[in-house]
Amino acid sequence: MTDAAAEAGIRHPFDTPPAEGEGVEVAPGILWLRLPLPMALDHVNVFALEDGDGWTIVDTGFSSRRAKAIWEVLLSGPLRGRPVTRVIVTHYHPDHIGLAGWFQSRGAELVTTRTSWLYARMLTLDEQALPLPEQVEFQRRAGVSPDRLAAYAATRPFNFADVVAPLPPGFTRIREGDILTAGGRRWQVRCGDGHAPEHATLWSLEDHLILGGDQLLPGISANIGVYPTEPDADPLTEWLDSCARFQPLAQADHLVLPGHKLPFTGLPLRLRQMIENHEAALARLCDHLATPQTAADCFLPLFKRQIDGAEYGMALVESVAHLNCLLARGLVTRRLSPQGAWLWQAA
Repeated sequence: MTDAAAEAGIRHPFDTPPAEGEGVEVAPGILWLRLPLPMALDHVNVFALEDGDGWTIVDTGFSSRRAKAIWEVLLSGPLRGRPVTRVIVTHYHPDHIGLAGWFQSRGAELVTTRTSWLYARMLTLDEQALPLPEQVEFQRRAGVSPDRLAAYAATRPFNFADVVAPLPPGFTRIREGDILTAGGRRWQVRCGDGHAPEHATLWSLEDHLILGGDQLLPGISANIGVYPTEPDADPLTEWLDSCARFQPLAQADHLVLPGHKLPFTGLPLRLRQMIENHEAALARLCDHLATPQTAADCFLPLFKRQIDGAEYGMALVESVAHLNCLLARGLVTRRLSPQGAWLWQAA
């Protein structure tokens, strides 16, 4: 690959996404579908791969009455009345695995990584009416204000079971390096971490196609967050390491079919952008920590704006992730304030 090819810009061969209930053919035997999401990022991409008398789909969207109705339209329309016989899930997040169990109940095989299945199965069974003490403590440690913390403690939290159909026991495991066949192609599994542990991406061995999930997105950054389940985790280092592992494999003419936004080419540039964007955010954060700050005090240097409302929770977990990364690098220290919040400061 020439230097000029490696530096090729990011391009979008398909500039119009499929309308609700419709599909766009992005390669022979591969349809691009979209399902709506009730949030700022208002969609998730799903890809249907023609497999004989049926279809393999990659990811599913949320479990909701609306999503199921859209799927019925898709099945009778773009999928031509053929059943979904296999569901490949890139990672365990609800917008990607939400209807996997529903398709299993209709006879489909579920294929995913072991970590994704275990996380999703556990979380769908863990339904809480109010936040657990550990969840409240996580927010306190992050520096959430007393008023916001009190409101959080008294409000029903998000539960996976709200938008993920029950997952019955049984799935087919894929792991790093595995090769599977779908849509008339052999695909090699390449796993990344950081956004979700053991996130599967699929790289075609027949042509320059990649099913990228949320590991390979154009223009937007996947959320890299730390959660009460593992408050001292360092997912940002895992994310940066994953990007570096993908760099020798990436070619400028790979067509990436991502979990959100538009399919794109120019993956070498995009991987470098993702690394550089986080490294720049870490540098700004270090400067901000000349004086002690809580995670909740770090939105402006990280995101270049203050954040409130529905995005607050995702910003908070990403702030903790960047701070944990700096701690692992030995660039910051932390101590508890009298209010029980971690105060972070440049070392």
